[in-house]
Amino acid sequence: MSKSKSIFYCTSCGHESPKWTGKCNGCGAWNSMEEQIATSSKNKSKLFEVKTNKAIPVDEIVENNTQRLETKDKEFNRVVGGGLVHGSVTLLAGEPGIGKSTLTLKLALSLNQKVLYVTGEESNEQIKLRAKRLSAENKNCFILNETKLENIVLETEKIKPDLIIVDSIQTLSLEDVDAVQGSTTQIRLCAEVLIKYAKTKNIPTLIIGHVTKEGAIAGPKVLEHMVDTVLQFEGDKNHIYRIVRSTKNRFGSTNSIGIYEMFEDGLKEVLSPNKLLISENTSNLSGIAIGCSLEGIRPIMIEIQALSSTATYGTPQRSFNGLDGKRLNMLLAVLEKRGGLKLNQKDIFINVTGGIKLNDPAIDLAIISAVLSSNFDFAIPEKTCFIGEVGLSGEIRPVSRINERIEEVVKMGIKNIYLSKYAKVTNKISEKCSLIKIVKVQEIIQQLIK
Repeated sequence: MSKSKSIFYCTSCGHESPKWTGKCNGCGAWNSMEEQIATSSKNKSKLFEVKTNKAIPVDEIVENNTQRLETKDKEFNRVVGGGLVHGSVTLLAGEPGIGKSTLTLKLALSLNQKVLYVTGEESNEQIKLRAKRLSAENKNCFILNETKLENIVLETEKIKPDLIIVDSIQTLSLEDVDAVQGSTTQIRLCAEVLIKYAKTKNIPTLIIGHVTKEGAIAGPKVLEHMVDTVLQFEGDKNHIYRIVRSTKNRFGSTNSIGIYEMFEDGLKEVLSPNKLLISENTSNLSGIAIGCSLEGIRPIMIEIQALSSTATYGTPQRSFNGLDGKRLNMLLAVLEKRGGLKLNQKDIFINVTGGIKLNDPAIDLAIISAVLSSNFDFAIPEKTCFIGEVGLSGEIRPVSRINERIEEVVKMGIKNIYLSKYAKVTNKISEKCSLIKIVKVQEIIQQLIK
């Protein structure tokens, strides 16, 4: 019988402690220590042998072109950097019911290669029904309903797949580990085994993970550090759009996004999101401004909606959807201090269409313009876009990759672009549209309110 002892494990950073502490000594997080059962390493199962590598000089390392398993999903390929790298481990996390299983099953059925789809949450019949709904078939896609990791590895050795999909990591367990299924210890150790197996066998592995109520990936934080790529599956259940965002990628750019549209027969790629995210009939409507956000290396046009109304109660409301609340409060403060607007008795509501969450400061100018449009009840002229960051002193600052942004908005028929005076725009691009360069917030107020 294996000897075991209790240890305390930080769910934020993975720091171990022999006793419970209110504050983690590793990362400083409060109330993050959880009791786990540590099993002696002598009794752990040896599912496969790992060769011992020797240290070699860096100049003797032979460069090999990174081989990728390219899927038929163009949006997914864009997010991961062109396809799944052989031997890599990708973690896909998202809220329950968002569409993680639908997306991964679609990937498995669309490939011509041999795929092992491991499910610990659904029966084979449920997977079959979903496959029928997706109207996709792949005779080389094998479904394995199993939660014991030892059995999964044995079955993998028999099938020898080109891709492994695990749904989900929280359902797996090791028999030799004296911990309940879904615990931090089981998740961490199962992930270690899967990662070692993927590296030794050179098989790309896609792991599905759940998220907590706060939106963080369930399990130890160290899980995100162990894998090669972390993908966040986002979206509002009240909207038809779903977004796959890359938050970590060792083989490509981060913050790249793929946009999908949810239908009855599954998820479908949105190759031209700008046409769907921008309303067509906004000529006579106030409080609407068009911005351009850079998601990874992909410029996307975004429609910002604002509503300014007299506060009914004593304290004015500040509501936002898809934006950072602190950033929004800062922009409103700049409008009051530098622009001379009286917004302290106004309810301000800001919304980003499509349920997309934005962190790009380049949309600051669009947010301010939308607030101005709603506050003074006038419509911003059609085919107008705002690209610029707003500083605390009210200055309009240039943003990165301005030429790529302008090229994208020009393709959508935009004629007038408001941007910083100090933005470095090439002459070739500036000839395609009218660039209105401004320095301070006061100038945008004067330009719009005539």
